[in-house]
Amino acid sequence: MAESLSHKFGQLIGDLLELALEPHLLKFARKHKLYLDKKGVRKARSGKKVTWTDSKENKHDLDFVLERGGTENKIGVPVAFIESAWRRYTKHSRNKAQEIQSAVLPLANKYKNSSPFVGVVLAGVFTEGALSQLKSLGFGVLYFPYDTVVKAFAKFGINAAFDEKTAETDFRKKIDSWNKLANKEDVAKELLKLNKKNVDEFLNSLSDTVSRFIERIIILPLHGQETVSTSVTDAIDFLKKYSEDRPKLPLSKYEIIIKYNTGDRIEASFNDKKDSIKFLETYL
Repeated sequence: MAESLSHKFGQLIGDLLELALEPHLLKFARKHKLYLDKKGVRKARSGKKVTWTDSKENKHDLDFVLERGGTENKIGVPVAFIESAWRRYTKHSRNKAQEIQSAVLPLANKYKNSSPFVGVVLAGVFTEGALSQLKSLGFGVLYFPYDTVVKAFAKFGINAAFDEKTAETDFRKKIDSWNKLANKEDVAKELLKLNKKNVDEFLNSLSDTVSRFIERIIILPLHGQETVSTSVTDAIDFLKKYSEDRPKLPLSKYEIIIKYNTGDRIEASFNDKKDSIKFLETYL
């Protein structure tokens, strides 16, 4: 079955989002001494896709990943996962938002020790509910409303407006006009210009996450035997009877709390000293 021209034009706009974002992310990567992985050939991985695997061995393809310690020949530690998407109609926006979170959040969970930034760049028509859903899950959201996309194309003589009644012949004209455009980057720059405030907020949020630092690490070596109560009354009873003057008991576990300057915190628990040290070494 042949690909519809409306779908092809939508892909074209999706490519424009990546074209708009890539220069900014490359500049950001250089400033923070990070590696930006994007679609294309890279010696450190196979194929042209930016594919990462979650803790359940499920593969997820993303648009951009920023890595600390990454190079052309070596995969680094991910500090940002960024996905982009275009949708023309609200009826598709909620599903796309859920699709993005299903791809990105399992990766963020797998690499939670590095607390990566999770970001999404959206364009077109997305409901407030879809945007709020992503924000509530911790996503940094950069949104280019449909009218600003149309306006950016219009400046260069391309009518990007369409709806469900737009004919295939009209889509052909739009696509031909785009293909004839000498400097496609100019449309991307115009789109960024029309949404400068949102772009700045997104990049600032990314910077805050990547630039954060550890303020303190709390280590609690816990001794004694764990007591489990099935009711609040039993728990209170235990505490009332518990003697704090008992002799030293064997080590139960190490509780580690890492606090960042941003207010973020990571908690971990280990039964073994070696595992505790190995965990902390991932933050060196």
